[in-house]
Amino acid sequence: MKRVFLVGMLPLAAVAVTAALAAGGAAAPSSDPGVSNSQVLIGGTAPLTGEAAAAGLTASGANAYFQWVNAHGGVKGRKIRYKVVDDGYDPAKTVQGTRQLVVQDHVFALFNSVGTSQNIAIRPYLNQVKVPQLFVASGWSGWGRDYRKYPFTMGFIPTYSAEGKIYARHILATRKNAKIAVLYQNDEYGREVLSGLRAGLGKRSRQIVAARGYDPSEPSVQSEVASLRSSNANTLMIFAFGTRAIQAFVTVKKLGWKPQIYVNAVSAATTTMRIASSTGQTEGAISIGFFKDPADPRWAKDKGYRLYRSIMKRFLPGKTVSNGYYMAGMAAACAMTQALRSAGRNLTRGGLMRAVTRLNFKDPFTLPGIRVKTTPTDRFPIQQAQLERWHKGRWHPFGRLLAAR
Repeated sequence: MKRVFLVGMLPLAAVAVTAALAAGGAAAPSSDPGVSNSQVLIGGTAPLTGEAAAAGLTASGANAYFQWVNAHGGVKGRKIRYKVVDDGYDPAKTVQGTRQLVVQDHVFALFNSVGTSQNIAIRPYLNQVKVPQLFVASGWSGWGRDYRKYPFTMGFIPTYSAEGKIYARHILATRKNAKIAVLYQNDEYGREVLSGLRAGLGKRSRQIVAARGYDPSEPSVQSEVASLRSSNANTLMIFAFGTRAIQAFVTVKKLGWKPQIYVNAVSAATTTMRIASSTGQTEGAISIGFFKDPADPRWAKDKGYRLYRSIMKRFLPGKTVSNGYYMAGMAAACAMTQALRSAGRNLTRGGLMRAVTRLNFKDPFTLPGIRVKTTPTDRFPIQQAQLERWHKGRWHPFGRLLAAR
């Protein structure tokens, strides 16, 4: 049975504009689905269960932020209602759940759906029916690059290509004799990080001595890691997701291998790393960050972090405050709220898309110096990141902000 949650848990009839119009109720000036005078219904898919369920916590974080917004009057007098369908990180279920949200639930927009292959699977449909597909929880560069063909789609986080190039630049500057092995998820996500790494290395891309892709439906990556170990590489790139990244760290330790490890940002949440640390080799691993890490004590007096803690305490009591997935969800929800506010009282899908292509604000949950900024021809909202190193149970940022286009 499909798992869903909905802020406020209102009946679907209460949020379907078509039903409101048929009943002659007080509808908003907009004729678009999901909007009434009192609320706007948005939806999304996420792996609330299964191997990638950790990433589903971004939906919980976003949900909590919307509840906080609603407790402070909503947006232009409307409450934000957010319905999430569990897709188990299966693109086929993403398609099914998305059609349900659009056709049955009449959502105004899709927001923060998780996964690259998952969002690629629904992108043609959403653009065909002109339903905004916003702040996709994936760094695939196609969300911004393909805007002319898919004008209703936009990503949020730095691109995987840029992330791979950042790691390459660090390797070129610090590890001249690197022999690089790469574990990557064999889809658009993993292949793009690998492609960015190769591009960033340039003439030294031959230093990649082995690369092994894995199918995300496989139960384990132990054989792939063992194969990479046999290449005698002294540098390991873990471009894996969720449980597979944890398995990679664990297998490295079991094999007695001691490479310099780089792990991509989507699998580098502190809670994930701490799980991996319990039985795996994580000390000294390098990643990038662009959101404030709620496990980092340096944010204790930061206004954005204090807001985050207050929202967690009120709307997610008892949950792990140090889990960065919650923070990531709130960051995306803040951007969505800003876009809804900028779209004005007469809320339409076209107006929302005009608003999201003209953003320029400081998200309280991103690192200092990062602005969420877009234009009609530049649809990459976050374009900066910072390197960080895992040491004694938490991430330690180093260096300056780097371009992450």
